[in-house]
Amino acid sequence: MLLKIQETADFLLSKISSRPKTGIILGTGLGNLVTQITDKTEIPYETIPNFPVSTVEGHSGKLIFGKLGNVDVLAMQGRFHYYEGYDMKAVTFPVRVMKALGIETLLVSNASGGVHPDFEIGDLMIITDHINLFHEHPLRGKNFPELGTRFPDMSEAYSKELIAKARQIAAKHNIKVVEGIYVGTTGPTFETPAEYRYFRTIGADAVGMSTVPEVIVANHAGMRCFGISIITDLGVPGKIVEVSHEVVQEIGNSVQPLMTLIMKELIM
Repeated sequence: MLLKIQETADFLLSKISSRPKTGIILGTGLGNLVTQITDKTEIPYETIPNFPVSTVEGHSGKLIFGKLGNVDVLAMQGRFHYYEGYDMKAVTFPVRVMKALGIETLLVSNASGGVHPDFEIGDLMIITDHINLFHEHPLRGKNFPELGTRFPDMSEAYSKELIAKARQIAAKHNIKVVEGIYVGTTGPTFETPAEYRYFRTIGADAVGMSTVPEVIVANHAGMRCFGISIITDLGVPGKIVEVSHEVVQEIGNSVQPLMTLIMKELIM
């Protein structure tokens, strides 16, 4: 594993002239943030040694190096999911590579279903914590001290400093944000009404099929993390309607300019 991480990092370093400190992972329907990135170098996943390939519509599958404002960034336009058939080592491999490249702060976004009764479709939810319901833990197996400690602390999985800054940015621009706990599940089915009730009962405010594995590995690697969800459907009694991947993408596309503004100012 260590050799693969270094091989991939060395390949990417041969393609770029700067060493970004900030990494961004963009979820379903949220890839247009890359239109804000200037001086871009785009590298398709299929050309990168040891990299998985995204198979989901709405995840274009490119690493993008460039500048967001005046800050050097590395963005993943498209992520990998456990439900695609990848194991957790593959799902989180890009985060390992980011660390090897020198990334210190990771920003993650996703589309999710809201289970908090006060949430509305189109809300932006700042993630304050998460609940891991994936069957496989991304740190299961042999631990390499070079990558992180065997038993990493998760008491501040999402940086309180970055959360506070995001609140200030949203207030400055009169952007409505909510805050809550994200529960990560395997997918690929959307949830049943009974599952929505269960997630709410155990303390979740939103549910999705990503983010948690990457944030666990980023914390293992010593990175600061910030997460934001676009609420694309509701799992609240009386508000549950039929949902599809296309609907999720459409709502994500409509709200992402606000998310982009928050994330852009967050790293400046």
